[in-house]
Amino acid sequence: MNIKYPFDPSTKHHLLIALGLAIWIFVFLYFTEPLDVNEFGDSEKLIYLPIYGVLGALLYVVVLPFQNWLFKRNHTSWTLLNEVLFLVVFIGITIVILRLFYLHFIIEWHPNRYGLWYHIKAIMLPAILTILPIVIIGRFAFGKYKDKKLEEQKIEIQGEGHYESLRLHLNDLICIQSSDNYIEVIYLNGQALKKTLIRNKLSTIADSFPKLLRTHRSYIINPYHFQTWNTEKGKHFLSLSHDIEVPISKTYLEATKALLNFTT
Repeated sequence: MNIKYPFDPSTKHHLLIALGLAIWIFVFLYFTEPLDVNEFGDSEKLIYLPIYGVLGALLYVVVLPFQNWLFKRNHTSWTLLNEVLFLVVFIGITIVILRLFYLHFIIEWHPNRYGLWYHIKAIMLPAILTILPIVIIGRFAFGKYKDKKLEEQKIEIQGEGHYESLRLHLNDLICIQSSDNYIEVIYLNGQALKKTLIRNKLSTIADSFPKLLRTHRSYIINPYHFQTWNTEKGKHFLSLSHDIEVPISKTYLEATKALLNFTT
């Protein structure tokens, strides 16, 4: 259940899912005419059936804060377990609100109202099973689309001869250090700090990625992770995120000052 699941946290896209849900509910009720819908005239259908669509959309939107809480609690990653929990909460809230809507607005607490179990089993669960695929498909499709866009935005640090490489987002890269005939790439994988050795020259990487900053003959950094500037006994250092400190040589001092003063 802790398998990574495609997920898009964009509120705009979830509002689109809610809109699609509202349209689907209206279309489904209009053309299939379940329960007493067939007793409505065409004009009555256009008045009352959209209310059910809007209600379905609002129920989805109401659960989004719980989704955002789960997302932050899981360190901005999403698993199959998170998706199942979201859907269970969505179904639970839907059952409660539909029951209250039926009791208060539809039959106004009439003594001959449906019993709770019959209402859930015969009416609400079949209705939920017709709308749930739209929710699942919409969420999965937006999640896959986001994963694809993120994959396209990754950079690739290649080794000599292209026998080895590392793909990652530019903002996940913290710095790269020269190590004999290798480079040591220090980067983030989720919340974890990782280090990978790749056979290549630091100068080759610096030329390939002009957004990175050369601070020393043995270091290039990602300015995105710059935090503080330190000077000790005439020597200059940069503090990066995750308590990483890199030196600045006199050769690159002015260029480093100019870029970091501009970006900050």
